[in-house]
Amino acid sequence: MNHRNDKQNAQSRPERLSRLAIAWLSLIALALKPPPAQASEPGISPRAILIGQSAPFSSASSGIAKRFRQGAHDAFNEVNAHGGIHGRQIVMIYRDDAYTPEKTRKNTEHFLRRDNVFALFGYWGTPTTQAALPLIEKARAPLIAPTTGAQIIREPFNKLIFNVRASYHEEMEVLVKHLVRFGKDAIAIVYQNDSFGLDALEGAKAALQRLGLKPIISVPIDRNSSETDEVARQVALSKPKGLLILTAYPPIPSLIRKLRERGSTAQIMTHSNSNAQNLPPNLRHSIGVSQVVPYPWNARLDLIRDYQSAVRKQDQQVMYDFASLEGYIAARVLVQALDKAGANPTREKLIKSLESSKEVDLGDYKLTFSENNHNGSDFVQLTFLMGENGAYIH
Repeated sequence: MNHRNDKQNAQSRPERLSRLAIAWLSLIALALKPPPAQASEPGISPRAILIGQSAPFSSASSGIAKRFRQGAHDAFNEVNAHGGIHGRQIVMIYRDDAYTPEKTRKNTEHFLRRDNVFALFGYWGTPTTQAALPLIEKARAPLIAPTTGAQIIREPFNKLIFNVRASYHEEMEVLVKHLVRFGKDAIAIVYQNDSFGLDALEGAKAALQRLGLKPIISVPIDRNSSETDEVARQVALSKPKGLLILTAYPPIPSLIRKLRERGSTAQIMTHSNSNAQNLPPNLRHSIGVSQVVPYPWNARLDLIRDYQSAVRKQDQQVMYDFASLEGYIAARVLVQALDKAGANPTREKLIKSLESSKEVDLGDYKLTFSENNHNGSDFVQLTFLMGENGAYIH
């Protein structure tokens, strides 16, 4: 009996060893098995971070859009030349929307569904950015530094949008106060007949109301119109001392020319996105322009020295201006946020990195964000175009 048990034991030993071997091999195979595939974060690869921008690179407003893009490009190039963000290069994809809302919507759809970008950046204009909002919301993709100051992009609060510039209402406050301070309190307004123009008009009226005033006349105009005879006639008949032109560039040269031909000597003021520096030489004199970034030639500021250095390194033709400085600032804000989001960034981490930064210090120029406030800056200063060369003074 003992012999029989020994025999059975002898036979069962290799069987047990075989079962143990199979078990160990199974455990090893399980340990070596790769984890289930997970969807990668949009726009993030081992070597690149994809960012998308839609702007009017072919319209009459293309000058300011291209300069913004160049300033951002200079900042990104500087970072990429030093290894990028956690080893990844920032890659910008640009699409032209010709300042047409429908094209902006299509561009955004392309960015999010085909290009699979990580974030959107530097969208230009109010009606165009507004057209993209439903797609941005659906994809939960952050939009950094839209170049519009409209309230519709700011209110109600949108978790996905981070504004780097001041609002149009804040610009209107500065423009109106200057006119009234210098006795130009009979103020006419020409405004673009869309969401941008109506927003700026509302801001101008509110600023006037706080001073106990109203516009003497408010006249709408189409953003792409060069037919300004009737608008100029109505404005000239109202005999304004000051005139706010709240439109994109196309109507502005014709409107100023027609007003001067009718003998109007009104002090003309316009806003940061007007592209006023492109006015013909004979129309540039003493045009007031509100700006939402510091003076690009003031090298006493650390920010401006950094900006000028980047321009000199990257551009064959050195050119400083407000639009490229705004692009440079916007790109620097995005760079800091991406760096803080870490080596494995997600859209949610990007949002949290901006909100938790509280203060973004770019060198003598600071922006403030929080969980409840995505409007980083309220900086506005007044400048004037002087002389036929269109130089700004401030």
